[in-house]
Amino acid sequence: MEIISLLTLISTLVGGLLIGLAVAFWLSRRNTQPVPDAGATSEARNGLAELTGRLSQMAESQAAQQAKLSEQLQTQERALAKALETRLGDFSKRMGDHLQQTSSRSQSALSDLRERLAVIDTAQKNITELSSQVVGLQDILANKQARGAFGEVQLRDIVEGIMPPSGFDFQVTLSNGRRADCLLRLPNPPGHIAIDAKFPLESYAALREAGDEAAQTKARRAFTIDVKKHVQDIAERYILPGETAESALMFLPSEAIYAELHANFREVVEGAFRARVWIVSPTTLWATLNTLRAILKDVHMREQADVIQAEVHKMLVDVTRLDSRVGKLENHFNLARRDVEEIRTSANKITRRGERITDLELAGEEPDAIPLTPHLQEVSSS
Repeated sequence: MEIISLLTLISTLVGGLLIGLAVAFWLSRRNTQPVPDAGATSEARNGLAELTGRLSQMAESQAAQQAKLSEQLQTQERALAKALETRLGDFSKRMGDHLQQTSSRSQSALSDLRERLAVIDTAQKNITELSSQVVGLQDILANKQARGAFGEVQLRDIVEGIMPPSGFDFQVTLSNGRRADCLLRLPNPPGHIAIDAKFPLESYAALREAGDEAAQTKARRAFTIDVKKHVQDIAERYILPGETAESALMFLPSEAIYAELHANFREVVEGAFRARVWIVSPTTLWATLNTLRAILKDVHMREQADVIQAEVHKMLVDVTRLDSRVGKLENHFNLARRDVEEIRTSANKITRRGERITDLELAGEEPDAIPLTPHLQEVSSS
């Protein structure tokens, strides 16, 4: 509407300007001409009237054009307003959809973030608990007695989880007065096998913390002496001829120490082999105990072989007796089948004779007064 008003104002100004220019032009011509006479005045009046008429026509034409232009502008304005309204509606809809999608994605991202924060919080709690447990484990392993108890508990868990209850005992005192952490009770050969838990943590920790070559050499020597002493003690205390097997097991409750020993201290391992002391970790002890359990199962099966054979013999006797009884039952079935066949034969005969009696024509006499014919007498007697 403001555009139309502006255009109307411009058109009015242009029309007024044109009229003003025409009047000014006429006045200038009038002033430049000499004073007319009466006829000239009449002619001037006619010219002025004609000019006035032309100006009126120009004003009317200008008004018509202005109206037409105003109508066109109003039509264009309505079309433009409608187009703007449509585009604004589409834009508003797209913006609303975009905002809704953005809100949905934001809510989903916030939900995922909350879930991940919850997971991180739980993990943080677990890490805190694990840290406290690790600190507690370090405190336990710092004490030799506590460290020995830790190895014995781990040994007990492994043995009880694999071996049968009759295949082991803990804290067994041998004839020399020494007490083994565990004694595997196996038949001869190989005999009872003693297991002793050792945990050379100080020398291993010094070996891992050694910085320069001199410190590493010193730590390696201390670790070698420590392990060899454990091997020698086990060989002297827990390998007793006639009472235990010719070998014993040294249990290391740490896979790291076991790996370090077999990777970098081969001479120590070979010395333990020569002393018939087998060094085992939790993993290798598990495999060894599974093998020994299979041996115990095989021995038990051999011990029960006589019982199994006797039971099989009794079962064969029962099968023979069952076969005899089945034969007798079959004979009874055959006799019963023959009796049934004879009964069926008699029934067939009776049926045929009844049919013959039915076929006789007994006209004019009561059934009780009819004399029996020789044929009927023969049938009756039979």
